[in-house]
Amino acid sequence: MTIPLMPLPYSHDALEPHISSTTLEVHHGAHHKTYVDKLNAAIAGTEDEGKPLEDIIRGASGPKFNNSAQTWNHGFYWHSLAPEKSEPSEALAAAIQRDFGSMDALLEALTNEAVNHFSNGWAWLVVKGGKLAVISTHDAATGLLESDNPLLTVDVWEHAYYIDQKNKRPAYVQAVLGNIINWKFASENFDRGTPWVYPS
Repeated sequence: MTIPLMPLPYSHDALEPHISSTTLEVHHGAHHKTYVDKLNAAIAGTEDEGKPLEDIIRGASGPKFNNSAQTWNHGFYWHSLAPEKSEPSEALAAAIQRDFGSMDALLEALTNEAVNHFSNGWAWLVVKGGKLAVISTHDAATGLLESDNPLLTVDVWEHAYYIDQKNKRPAYVQAVLGNIINWKFASENFDRGTPWVYPS
């Protein structure tokens, strides 16, 4: 069994004008697909073939880790975005108030983490040690391993925004967090209490 290229949960133009259809076509159809293809080539005929993606990630290193983690990160990122605005569930909203003081404070922390992250990587809202936290990971490193339960992520690799925003990462982060971040998905992850599973 191979790891599939997870389909986008919306059409290529669903996130416009904040993320263009061209960006999604390249980001999903080229970058995400390349990670999936390289991972499947690496696990073919090995003990990892047929394992859930999360198990591969936890036991991998080197290129196999990079491609498996990036496959998972991208699938998680697609779900962290949505065409329709949403609000946190009652339980997640209460946790945000408890751990950050307000939604505005959380968004400021997440914005700062995403904008100021050096080079390629990811900004995450996670549950860690029983509390909400904002963290970032470099390159292919993943919130799946760096927290108890990742809730949402913002991709800050340049290929996530360069077509639309050139080198203006702050404009991309503002567009995402202000318009298309998926609080429904974050709430489902928080309310469930266990990490999201990449579709097989």
